[in-house]
Amino acid sequence: MYLTFSDWIVIAVYFILTLVIGLSFTRSSGKNLESFILGGRNLPWWVAGFSMVATTFAADTPLAVTELVVKHGISGNWLWWNMLAGGMMTVFFFATLWRRAGVLTEPELITLRYSGAPARFLRTFRSVYLGLFMNVLIMGWVNLAFMSILEVFFGCSWSEQILWTALVMGITTLYTSLSGLKGVAYTDLIQFLIAMAGCIVLAWFVLDAPQIGGLSGLVSQLPKTSLNFFPEIRSVSSAGGMLTLSFGAFFCFVAIQWWASWYPGAEPGGGGYVAQRMMSTRTEKGAFLSVLLFQVAHYCLRPWPWILVALSTIVLYPDLPPGQERLGFVMAMRDYLPAGFRGLLLAAFLGAYMSTLSTQLNWGAGYIVNDAFRGWLGASPSHQVWVSRITVVVLMALSLIVTLFITSITDVWEFLLQTGAGLGLVLMLRWYWWRINVWSEIVATVAPFVAWPLAGLFGLDEFYSRYLLTVSFTTICWVLATFLTKPEPEECLDGFYAKVRPEGFWSPVRQRLVGQSGAQIPWQKFFAWISAVVVTFSALFGVGSWLLGRGDEAIVWGLIGLGALVLALYALRGTLKDI
Repeated sequence: MYLTFSDWIVIAVYFILTLVIGLSFTRSSGKNLESFILGGRNLPWWVAGFSMVATTFAADTPLAVTELVVKHGISGNWLWWNMLAGGMMTVFFFATLWRRAGVLTEPELITLRYSGAPARFLRTFRSVYLGLFMNVLIMGWVNLAFMSILEVFFGCSWSEQILWTALVMGITTLYTSLSGLKGVAYTDLIQFLIAMAGCIVLAWFVLDAPQIGGLSGLVSQLPKTSLNFFPEIRSVSSAGGMLTLSFGAFFCFVAIQWWASWYPGAEPGGGGYVAQRMMSTRTEKGAFLSVLLFQVAHYCLRPWPWILVALSTIVLYPDLPPGQERLGFVMAMRDYLPAGFRGLLLAAFLGAYMSTLSTQLNWGAGYIVNDAFRGWLGASPSHQVWVSRITVVVLMALSLIVTLFITSITDVWEFLLQTGAGLGLVLMLRWYWWRINVWSEIVATVAPFVAWPLAGLFGLDEFYSRYLLTVSFTTICWVLATFLTKPEPEECLDGFYAKVRPEGFWSPVRQRLVGQSGAQIPWQKFFAWISAVVVTFSALFGVGSWLLGRGDEAIVWGLIGLGALVLALYALRGTLKDI
């Protein structure tokens, strides 16, 4: 036990604050399913944006970043930095469309975009597959990361880890089931602020340790390869030092993964809790701004306190065995924080854990109730809300059971990426191309489960070799399915177009409805998207260069970012006024 009385006071205040904020929205969330799932579509854009950031800031995230940095240096973060391109594409191409669609959940979009029994089947299947199966897997790995913190910080036995995890899950389930999305979003905001403050405080105290000697001392003790921002491309990957990638792996990173795979929080075209938060805002502009805030904060605001602590653990704990590198972050909390601040850091991790958990419980219950069982629940809004609350409790119990069987977080990550490989392009094109039909999406959903085991039979053991095969196989299958089956009926396509007003390749529909033919290609959005990606990476690397004492480099990144920002604003001139 490493906590003092003052630490426990900090933790108690955190729990009380969370419960008070969360439960204060109980009455407003109980009006109907829209209030429970989307907060009545009345969230301020900045609350929705920070809620998304808080959800991605799970208990496992700083630990995962620590493991990447210890193994591969700063460049190891390209394992998740590569997803920025897809996230920014959601900002400029999909945010306003989600808000216009007027649906409660992502699976509900399926029966708006497609028609008939296949669409109803796909909606039900995806609601159960994502809301139940995938959801409990995600919560299971988040639980496992939280348990590792309990193990290192308190020396808890396995049974004690389960007991404490169940207790914290119970508290989270209480306010999530009663307060709905609005309570979740506002508690997310507080939890994110506490989590960020805690990580910044930890970085301050760790860098101040005599063994480190500040930022300059840290830089002087590390190999230069650990401080590089970009991976090294070699013919064969090698272990240790900076991240080294084969050309095939690098090609997957920069050219394929960000658009091809379904992954929670980085779904191509938006989806999951990202779509939920966009749809919960008051206006289309609110949807746009919320996800823009999310992308900038996710990539620029969060990472550097974690990275600095991770680099410090290389010096402080050089003898951690392979596979245990991530625990250096928790050991630094335990060893270098004074009384009171340990409680703050533990509250920060509780906040990170609970914000992710509450979101998964809320949107998972929304999928199951709104899309799988709503037709069986009757028309009473209060009845539907109470079934949603019960579903939250059931999901919590199932995720705790699944946690008992998960032994590797990395295996779950790989499973998610492989079983969604190739689906992403359909999820984007269904908004921009009229010819995509329900069979395109059904085949793209099923094909990865066929290709993934086939890759193993062909002797492809490396992750990215299997991934490339799965993406290729899935893409060929859904393209063939698209052209071998009939388009959606005209009345379905016309209804979708009239409501959502998408750009892109809708010429036959546009000709019928407004008498105009030809594609509407949003070139301005393309320029703005690319410029925004450059701005965000420039801010990320500029701050990093400044922290690491590379002033000239920081100035260069600042100038690149400023120039890209000017281009983005120029490309978007007049566009934002139309949102």
